[in-house]
Amino acid sequence: MLDKSVFTPHGKHLIAGAWVAGETTFASEPAHGPSHEFSVGTPALVDQACKAAEEAFWTYGYTTREARAEFLNAIADEIEARAEAITEIGTQETGLPEGRLQGERGRTTGQLRLFASHILKGDYLDRRHDEALPDRQPLPRPDIKLVMRPIGPVAVFGASNFPLAFSTAGGDTAAALAAGCPVVVKGHGAHPGTGEIVAEAILAAIEKTGMPKGVFSLVQGGKRDVGQALVQHPLINAVGFTGSLGGGRALFDLCAQREVPIPFFGELGSVNPMFLLPEAMKARGAEIGTGWAGSLTMGAGQFCTNPGIAVVETGPAGDAFVAAAAEALKGASAQCMLTDGIAQAYKDGKSRFDGRNAVKPVLTTDSEGRSALPNLFETDAANYLQDHALGEEVFGPLGLVVRVSGADEMEELARGFEGQLTATIHMDEGDTGLAQRLVPVLERKAGRLLVNGFPTGVEVCDAMVHGGPYPASTNFGATSVGTLSIRRFLRPVSYQNLPDALLPGDLK
Repeated sequence: MLDKSVFTPHGKHLIAGAWVAGETTFASEPAHGPSHEFSVGTPALVDQACKAAEEAFWTYGYTTREARAEFLNAIADEIEARAEAITEIGTQETGLPEGRLQGERGRTTGQLRLFASHILKGDYLDRRHDEALPDRQPLPRPDIKLVMRPIGPVAVFGASNFPLAFSTAGGDTAAALAAGCPVVVKGHGAHPGTGEIVAEAILAAIEKTGMPKGVFSLVQGGKRDVGQALVQHPLINAVGFTGSLGGGRALFDLCAQREVPIPFFGELGSVNPMFLLPEAMKARGAEIGTGWAGSLTMGAGQFCTNPGIAVVETGPAGDAFVAAAAEALKGASAQCMLTDGIAQAYKDGKSRFDGRNAVKPVLTTDSEGRSALPNLFETDAANYLQDHALGEEVFGPLGLVVRVSGADEMEELARGFEGQLTATIHMDEGDTGLAQRLVPVLERKAGRLLVNGFPTGVEVCDAMVHGGPYPASTNFGATSVGTLSIRRFLRPVSYQNLPDALLPGDLK
């Protein structure tokens, strides 16, 4: 295990196995601890990385599943070997507590090992075989086999809110490498030191398992031209992104404008509405309100599944829910946000609510610097449906209660929501009839439906969907969490009348 007390970032890019210094540098902006200098990414470095990835694909894309599983497990081992250093610099850069970084590291290594196990089983290959029917009339049928094949080099953008699980060796990278696709990562400027250590772990795994050096590269920092160069590079075949709606949509448009358009798998955030049904509210409205406050403030509200909107009927039960949530939020301490920019965006989002007559403040606070305090507002369904800005995500611990007059207005409001990552129903047995009305609506709006829970925990497993209709994500048929995410980086290929000597190994 590395000694965390002696770790100092070298600030270079990893390009096909070599640490490369840039011509200019930028200073990191940690929440606490020392700042470090990191090389600024350039389109020229992106070009080197993409060309190396393409060259590596001719080897890596044809490795066995057993070899790739060994590689994924080796990456997990090397990340764990650097646990202390990752936690140290990760907490400094992001302001997240040690426990959160340790848990996220476990999730990161866990999903690498999960993909290793997944590809060994082989089910994801969706192998099919229609045997030849030479005597079929009026025409014979040829022998046709099908299998999923890797698409080639993939670009991944590190996320601000998950320095490990959605960044350098996060879910997008794990899925792409499992599929057989080399990866070029654009590191996030909020945690470049964390990204560097994880890249070192990946390089160690490459050397340990004998994988081609170009199978992974990390380009640090850089201006918008670096991201543009990456998504528009002709050797990149798909993009994985987790971030803001504005930034994701800009990259999505660039992918579509390419001479050869490519898929952009962007997870762009969500307000994740909760629908609190009458019988549940009567029985335990205050309890749900307190639980909502805890979910709303978890991690300073910096989760893409943060449940920002609660839909509640008017009346005493709804009042009790709001009062309990407000009381719990009052007791919440200020929390450090991931970056100065995110903290300012939270304040700007809160000011949108302050300036609207149709919105009633329930609990308002003034956040200072990079720290955030929770805020709670209330409006009614009519005003919500007329004001699109009320449905825009505020990245932070801000909640909006939308009061409805009854079941019909609750269903009307559900129909009015845009695409979401999650939608939650809080219900008791007596609410089943209303829940049955809502589920067909909500399953068209969200990638994951929950009952009697809070969506801020995203389990990494086979059945998980972390995605949804736009603007939650740019591809409603995909997920960025769980083993199904490997399908983003595969395509089906049919082989007609090919002799065994010419077939891919997984079809022999």
